[in-house]
Order: sequence, then structure tokens, then C-alpha cells
Amino acid sequence: MSTTTHNFKTEARQLLDLMIHSVYSHKEIFLRELISNASDALDKLRFASLTSEELRQLTSDLHIRIATDAKNRTLTITDNGIGMTRDEIIEYIGTIAKSGTGEFAEMIKKASEKKEAGPELIGQFGVGFYSGFMVADKVELISRKAGTNEAHKWESDGQGSFTISDAQLEHNGTSITLYLKPEDKDDEDAQDYTAEWTIRQIVKKYSDFVGYPIRMKVERTHIERDENGKPKEGAKEETVIEEEVLNSMKAIWLKPEKDVTEDEYKDFYKHISHDWNAPLRWMTFKAEGASNEFNALLYLPEKPGFDLYLPNSSRGINLYVKRVFIMNDCEDLIPEYLRFVKGVVDSESLSLNISREILQQDRQIQTIRKTVTRKVLDSLKKLLKEDREKYIAFWKNFGSVIKEGLFKEPAYSDKLFDCCLFQTTASPSEWFTIGEYAERMKEGQDKIYFLAGESREVLENSPHLEAFKEKGYEVLLLTDPVDEVWVQYSNEFDKKKIQSAARGKLELGSEEERKQAEDTRKQKEEEWKTLLEFIQKKLSNNVKEVRVSSRLSSSAACLVSEEGDMSPHLEALLKASGKDVPPVKRILELNPRHQLLNKMQQLFAANRSDSRIEDYTDMLYAQALLAEGGQLPDPAGFNRKVAELMVNSL
Repeated sequence: MSTTTHNFKTEARQLLDLMIHSVYSHKEIFLRELISNASDALDKLRFASLTSEELRQLTSDLHIRIATDAKNRTLTITDNGIGMTRDEIIEYIGTIAKSGTGEFAEMIKKASEKKEAGPELIGQFGVGFYSGFMVADKVELISRKAGTNEAHKWESDGQGSFTISDAQLEHNGTSITLYLKPEDKDDEDAQDYTAEWTIRQIVKKYSDFVGYPIRMKVERTHIERDENGKPKEGAKEETVIEEEVLNSMKAIWLKPEKDVTEDEYKDFYKHISHDWNAPLRWMTFKAEGASNEFNALLYLPEKPGFDLYLPNSSRGINLYVKRVFIMNDCEDLIPEYLRFVKGVVDSESLSLNISREILQQDRQIQTIRKTVTRKVLDSLKKLLKEDREKYIAFWKNFGSVIKEGLFKEPAYSDKLFDCCLFQTTASPSEWFTIGEYAERMKEGQDKIYFLAGESREVLENSPHLEAFKEKGYEVLLLTDPVDEVWVQYSNEFDKKKIQSAARGKLELGSEEERKQAEDTRKQKEEEWKTLLEFIQKKLSNNVKEVRVSSRLSSSAACLVSEEGDMSPHLEALLKASGKDVPPVKRILELNPRHQLLNKMQQLFAANRSDSRIEDYTDMLYAQALLAEGGQLPDPAGFNRKVAELMVNSL
């Protein structure tokens, strides 16, 4: 049959033009795309051979071959897979008639206009083959269908048309030759795709675990040596051509654990994570289902990377489909609060025609994400149970990240609480889960109490803890900035409310003790009514209410937030980050048992105009601020009043 010329369809021509001329971030992936196509062709032949004795004879040495010609600047990728007929070449290569191609072309066009990197090509809409035009002026494809003797050549310069002609190919399969563009000496990222090292590097990065050997002939220099390894006298160097396999084909995540050594697991972790430290722990598992099957190998690092808290830090798991690398740092496979986890997910169910743009909508990806999240949290819980000391060291490095999940995914709060550790008033050095706290709760205690602040030292000396210490109640001490956020979302555990010790009215002890405390409080409020009104008026710019406290035993006063109000610690954190936060007025609580308040009441009853009452009022507010680690609005004025009171007392 003679040579025939065909025009690309409109969308295909538009896509080709954009791919050739647009800015593209990772041109080297063209080789991954062509190797993936070759691997797919080998898979199809292997599958077809199951029902055909004739084709079965063609599967004894399935492989992919790469050949380079530096002089003529060509790169050839060949497979001995299923191959294509003339009509199939026109259908699969000559046209791009799949839904969504126009939208994809539009995305590339917009990225090109903005001089940004185009969207990641991952076999999107079957255009992987066309990625070759990013590095080639002309592409030539020769293919011979398995079981036939006819071969056909497809050829195009990507300018709008292609030709089909008869050809010769010694074996079944497909051979693609790229006529590479001239080297751009002004492009710092340009690579020589005829260089052995370049090809090795790209194959290692993207296709190392393809299940078929990727072979390439290379030049090696040899010289005859003696038994000691030294060149023999008079021996001359000889250049020989050797064939080497570029990929390892060692998908260790597919092997039974008993067949993989500890060193192999550690080496693979270093390969994918670029972490010089050995991993703390790893897990392998396989998920099987009617429509979603995948294998996973995941690692917990021992130490955090420098970018753990950076906004643009790399995170995620490497995604493979049938051992073909699709992308690293696939964020959709694992939640952000587990961003330190490294590893591989290899799906047997996903299509190679998947892009970053459609990952988020893919139900299979969402199912994988749920399974991976559950497995990681189960592994953390297991590590805590088996080696608490090792887990505490891990928690100190990654705990504040894991706790992000308590507000980002409250649905997982039960599983997360099994992994989260907290310090409490029960011990100065030990760490406990919230479940362990709940097991020690006093009889009749119906709430889990916490206190959040800058440091443990500040919290331990807080007046908010006085009633808890007196009653023997344990309180969680939260000092991570993230703690101020998650308590607003995951505010319940095992049907028990998680409540701040510095918020709202406090009721501790038995029902009888609570009633007695409330009666005392009401009695004092009635007795001090006019004094409380005076203090309220004097401090109206600073507090919203003044009331008698049931949470104080030794301090004269403390400041309490109302339910729903921002805590002072969170307010300080937001201001430190540059946020414009309006001041929040709080409630000043006064200790009915404190001698100072009783003396003030006596002084107030005797002479309401006594100037000392105003000074004492300011001092009470300042003391309450200082006791919780706050900053005084007027430190100099406070010091002046302290000095005056000291002089008067002497």
C-alpha cells in the first residue's frame, strides 16, 4: 500500500502545537510516557497469549529496548509487545478523539500564556505518546501486530499532518524513534537525551520498577588483567558493546515481607525520601476489592525534615500504577496531618490515564486514602503499645502535626485520640493519651478538663488550677499552638465534653459539694454587691463582668473567658502572626475566701471614697493578668502603685 497523508483533527492539532511551544516543567517525562506505553503493550500481549498458543510463543523474552545515536541525534524506544495494525495506528496515534481533550488543551494554553509550567502529563486522555514532540522535531513509529507479518510506519513533524506507509520490522511490537531537537545552550535545564547517564537517570527515577527489563547497549572499555587485577604487560584497551538492564524490576512492595531484608527496606526508604536517617518503622499491606486493588509500603521517619512546617513543603506518597511511576508526593493519597509519612502505593485498578486534576474526584483514590490513613493510625497506636519510650520520642517530633487532624478531619478524632499524647497535672514528665486520662477520672466527673498556654511552668502556676488541685482533678496541659485550634473542633471524647479550665462557670465535686459552693458564692455576691459594681465600673474598659469565683482557693483573682470567646493565648498567637485581632473582654472572678477581698469589702463599707480601693482594684486586675502569663497594659503604672503601697505599709 502506498504512502498516505492524513491531517490531525482540530483538537489534536491544537494540543500538539501547545505541547511543542508551551512552557513545560519536566520535559524528561516523555521517556516515562513512552516506556509506560511499551510496558502496556507487553501486558496486552501477555494477556492475549493466555488464550492463544501462537502468541504464547512470543512471550518468552518480553522486554523494552532503548537505543541512542549521538551523531544523528536520535533516541529509539522499542518493545516486542502486542503491536498495532494500520487501522489501529490511525485510531490510537493519528487522532485524539477522547472526551476532555479540548479542556486539557485549554489548560495548557492558559498556563502557556501566563508563562507557567503546564499541567502534569500522566497519560492524560491518551496523549502520552505526543509528549515526544516536546524534545523532538520529528517522530517516527513502526509497528507490527503480533501474529502478523505486516508492519506500518507513522511519521510526523507535529505540524498538522502525519503519513502512514508500509514498513519492515523484524519482530512484533512497536519501535518509536525521536529525532531530537538541537541542544539549547541557553537552557540550564536542558539534557542530552542521547547520553547514557541521562537515560539511566530518567529510567531510574520514573521506571525502575517496571516489570519488564529495559535494556540498552553501552560502550565499555576493557583491558586484559593478571590474577592480581593489574593490566598485563603489553595489553591494549579494547572497546566492546555490552547490553545492560537499566531498571531493577525490584518492586519490593509486592514481595512478601519475609523475602525482603531489613537493609533493603531501609535502602528503599532512603531512595524515595532522600533522608539519610533510617526510618523508625515501616508497614506493608495489600487491599483487595472488586474494583480497587492496591499494594502499599509506608514509612514513619525517625526525625522530621527541615520543611515539615513550611507551607510549600513536599508531602505525600509516591503513586505507581501497575509498577509504573505516576507521580511523587501525591497529596491526595494521604491527609496533610500525616505529611511526614513516605512510601509507595501501587494500584492495579487505576488507569494510567490519570492526572493531578482528576485525582481529587476519583473515588478509587478516595478509598485508597481512607485505607492508608486508617493503616497509618493503626500503626501509630501499635507502636505506642509496643514501645512507649520510642513512641514518645517520635511524638515530640511529629505530635503537633498529627494533632492538626483533630480539626482538619474531626471524623477521625477517635482514632487520632488513640495516638495523641498529652502532659497533665498528674506527672511532671509523663505523657498520656486522653483515654488514659479518662480511665483515671474521679467518680462523678463528667468533663475532661484542659488548660492551654505558653508553657507547662506557666500553666502549673495558674490560679485556674487551684480548685482542681484542691478537689484532686487531673487537667490536660496543652502548650502547642495547634492545641488552641483543635479543642474547638474535637471537643468531645467518649461522650465526655472537653472543656477549658479557664472558661465558663466551674462546678466540681459531688452534687452536695457543688450546691454548697454555689450557696457560698451567691451569699458573697449579695454581700459584696455594691463592691462588685464599683470594681466593674472601674475596670469597664478591660472586663465585661466581675463575679464571685468558685474556682479559686489561694489567689485573690483570676480572669475567665466566656464560652465561645477567644482565649488570651490564641489572641496572642494571632497577633504574633500579624493578624489584626480585636481585644476580647473577659470576666474577672474574685476569691470569696481571700483575706484581701474581705479587707477591701470592709474598707469599702467604711468609706467608699477611699482612693486605695481604686488602687487595689487595678492591682487585682494586674495580678490576674500576670498570674496567667499575660502582659500588663501599663507596667510602669503598676510598679509605681506597688511602690506606693509598700511605702504606706511601712
